[in-house]
Amino acid sequence: MLNIALFGPPGAGKGTQSEFLIKKYKLFYISTGDLLRDELAAGTKLGKQARDIIAEGGLVSDEIIVQIIEKNIKSNSDANGFLFDGFPRTYIQAYILEGLMIKLNSNLDCLISIEVPEKESIKRLLNRGKTSGRSDDNETVIRKRLKEYKEKTLPVLNFYKERNMYYAVNGMQSIPEVTESVEKIINERLSKKLLNIVMFGHPGSGRGSLGKALAKKYDLEFVATGAMLDEEIKNDSELGRKIKQLYESGQLVPDEIVIPLIEKKLQNSKDVRGFIFKGFPRTLVQSYILDGLLKKYDSYIAKIFDIKVDTLELIRRLDKRSKTDEAMPYDSSTEKIVKRLQEHEDKTVPVIEKYKETHDITEIDGTPTFDTVLRTISKEIENSFKNMK
Repeated sequence: MLNIALFGPPGAGKGTQSEFLIKKYKLFYISTGDLLRDELAAGTKLGKQARDIIAEGGLVSDEIIVQIIEKNIKSNSDANGFLFDGFPRTYIQAYILEGLMIKLNSNLDCLISIEVPEKESIKRLLNRGKTSGRSDDNETVIRKRLKEYKEKTLPVLNFYKERNMYYAVNGMQSIPEVTESVEKIINERLSKKLLNIVMFGHPGSGRGSLGKALAKKYDLEFVATGAMLDEEIKNDSELGRKIKQLYESGQLVPDEIVIPLIEKKLQNSKDVRGFIFKGFPRTLVQSYILDGLLKKYDSYIAKIFDIKVDTLELIRRLDKRSKTDEAMPYDSSTEKIVKRLQEHEDKTVPVIEKYKETHDITEIDGTPTFDTVLRTISKEIENSFKNMK
């Protein structure tokens, strides 16, 4: 997901660049003014609240504005990201947007400011006034608007400068040159974004083999809790012997063992394009932990797959695996297999439901051949991130 805040004084050419960004990166346009007018016209609960405030001569509160923005973000979750125009307008709203992004398990990637001198802004707006017919395109109103923009916007720009998210573009260039500068900034930010994928699916669904193949194909770091735990068992460490006992009894390994191993894996993975997680998160608690771990890297989950396979087929696959070198301890009997599948239902399915509130989870039929399923998932990844390469 790509989230951008576009700034610039009146007359800077934000409208032109907004059209380019929306089309090029398939972003949903968030203009607080437009969204507020839509709410007023539709007569929604928020619209009625805003109308009452406006009727009394007041300004619509940040509380109402942020609810309108959140509502539109959630209802357009299939977008590749969001372009914010006119928000945040104040230092307080910058904090509001940051909190909103955290709540939605996302973040603002950058603020792009198209900068032109005040004299140029006035000149452009006066020229526009000759044909636009807008009553506010006169010098007195223009100077007032520019003064208000400067006073309110400077603290916001400093907010993002401190976070190394502020990028200035010379608005005195030609329109194609401004567009090229904007595109260069975004491509630079995209090159630093991590592509983090979570693979869900019952034991036997093929998520491990698929995860490894996808990691290799897209140059990602494969993070499989099972492999890390197996390594401890193989080394016959004290921790490994504990893990083996838990496996043999069909129990899940506790977070106190799993989390430090995952954190170590993330810390030791340098210059990677992203991570693909298999076997984690398995519980609601772990889902919050993963969000926190990725936040440390200024990142988040970008794509989630849930591989669906019929229960009888899962049992057949796991029974077949029990006779190979890849057998897991819980493959040793039908009773243990069924217990492990039930644990997935009880603990992991609620995690998937939780993620459905904030992510577009893609369900994949895991019944066909391995190559067929791999092609299906690959196509989904490439469709989702074709604008982020």
